Amino acid sequence: MSMKALARRSAKRMLDVGVAATALAALSPLLVGVALAVARDMGRPVLFRQTRPGRDGKLFEIIKFRTMRDAYDAAGVPLPDAERLTKLGEFLRRSSLDELPELVNVLKGEMSLVGPRPLLPEYLPLYTPSQARRHELRPGITGWAQVHGRNSVTWEDRFAMDLWYVENQSLWLDLRILVQTAVAVLTQRGVSAPGHATMPRFTGTAANDPGVAA
Repeated sequence: MSMKALARRSAKRMLDVGVAATALAALSPLLVGVALAVARDMGRPVLFRQTRPGRDGKLFEIIKFRTMRDAYDAAGVPLPDAERLTKLGEFLRRSSLDELPELVNVLKGEMSLVGPRPLLPEYLPLYTPSQARRHELRPGITGWAQVHGRNSVTWEDRFAMDLWYVENQSLWLDLRILVQTAVAVLTQRGVSAPGHATMPRFTGTAANDPGVAA
């Protein structure tokens, strides 16, 4: 890795630690309030934990506030997201308050403030070579795709934006994305995909896509 790349990575990490530590301290009353509201609305645990792939595909446990209740059909299969998402959970998602515990993941070095969003481990074998490059960086709480449609864009467009970010990442770009994220949260743009409570599952890219290896 070049000295320029090392300096860029070091500056990014310093921004992550400084902002995450400050935000956790400043927002601690809000975090407690949200935790109490989730406990009252959905019960315990108040945190949602799930394994996600990070940089280089290394697995870690992401931490978020719960937004869905436990509900199953007669066969014991979880009900669709739209039926399990509570009114409080919908508000937490629209406001992105459910993401605040991920600041702990940032302090631990598992995530960054800005980067491609961490998705599900079962998607790893479905990526094309270019899509897999999203794992060259730490995943982020927000990212280039999140400020350009969030969950309302197609998977292919989302991955293309992730790749653009990987190839163009800089401290100034991260600061720009953080500002744009604040605007997106206030306007609540692209919280869900059309016809879905969240985002439909990724099932792979069509074989005729230019990014698919022959």
